[in-house]
This record gives sequence, C-alpha cells and structure tokens, in this order.
Amino acid sequence: MNHHTAELAAAAAQLVVDEGLEYAAAKRKAQRQLGRQGARHGELPPNEQVEEAVRELLALFHADTQPAELLALRELAVRWMERLQEFRPHLAGAVWRGTATRLSALHIELYCDDPKSAEIALINRGVDFDVGQRPHPRGGPEPVDVLTMAVRCTTLGEHIPLHLSVLDLDDLRGALKPDVRGRTWRGDLAALHRLLQDTPDSADA
Repeated sequence: MNHHTAELAAAAAQLVVDEGLEYAAAKRKAQRQLGRQGARHGELPPNEQVEEAVRELLALFHADTQPAELLALRELAVRWMERLQEFRPHLAGAVWRGTATRLSALHIELYCDDPKSAEIALINRGVDFDVGQRPHPRGGPEPVDVLTMAVRCTTLGEHIPLHLSVLDLDDLRGALKPDVRGRTWRGDLAALHRLLQDTPDSADA
C-alpha cells in the first residue's frame, strides 16, 4: 500500500469521525493539512480505503457510543423512507454502510418517474427544504438535484441533515452493485428493515 495514500486515508478518516465530513471533503481537507494540495487525483485514497480507516477508529475509540447512534439514525431513516415510499427510496452513505455517528447526515436516494414529483410532494406536505446539486452518484454526465432539510431525531436530541438525491427511475439499474468486499452502496426499505432486525431495540427516532 502506498505510504502517502495510507497517510491521507488515515487523516481523512479522522476528519470524518471528528467533524462528520463526507469523504470527498475530508480527503481535500486532509490534503491541505498534510501539504498535499498538488497531489494527483490518482494519489488520493479511494472511499473504500477511507471507510476501512473510519471503521478502525470507531472500533478503537467509539465502540461504546457509535452503535446506538447508528441505530437511532437508521430508525430515523426508516421514518422518512416510509413517508417517501412512492419514490422508491434507497438509503446510502454512512448510515447505510454502518459507519455513521451523531455527526453524520442522512443520504436517501429517490428514483422518480418525474424529477419534480418529489419536490412537489414535499411542498404539498409543508416541508421546508433547500435545493442544490451534486455529481451523479454513479458517474452520470449530468448532476442530480439534492433536496436538503434538517430533521429532528428525538433519540439523539438534535436535528440531523437529510439529503434527498433525486434520480431518474432508469438509474435503479445497477444501483445495488456491490463494492469489492461485497457490500452494497445503498439499500431499499426492506433491506434496511433486515438490518434493524439484527440490532437491539431502541426508542423511536
């Protein structure tokens, strides 16, 4: 393993755990901290390498708190996925992958026949949200709209950022392709319920 890449992965993982940064932002900040701003893209650690470093940090320093925080966030995700079930919601990010803490955001992907239908549904339900964009999660040529709001998690006693990525229905093809370790990058409501069946009960989110 490249020493410089491993060092960047470890520094980025620390930022993910300590500050709740997403992987891309954590890698950029780690570059600055280590004086590597000019590093070529190929020298950056892949997300999988950063994630493994995150898992190691959580096991070493947060094993007493992280499982309960993850459970609370997954229960909160269930509530929102049930509310948005007509848009084929899939949970992604750290909450799905099992590395989330109370600093993590919820990332839910919606697969819509009409890209504006999710926005209209939220407006009709009186939900306030901001609209932004992000690169297509699977490398598509066009960015996707992201609907962002703060949602209350009573179990954790705070508001959690919720990002709803609005994708085309055709993007469901290949969405459940696993990574090199056989882990999927996202899962639907049924898959999330299966994860929760294997964890202890918690108060409602």
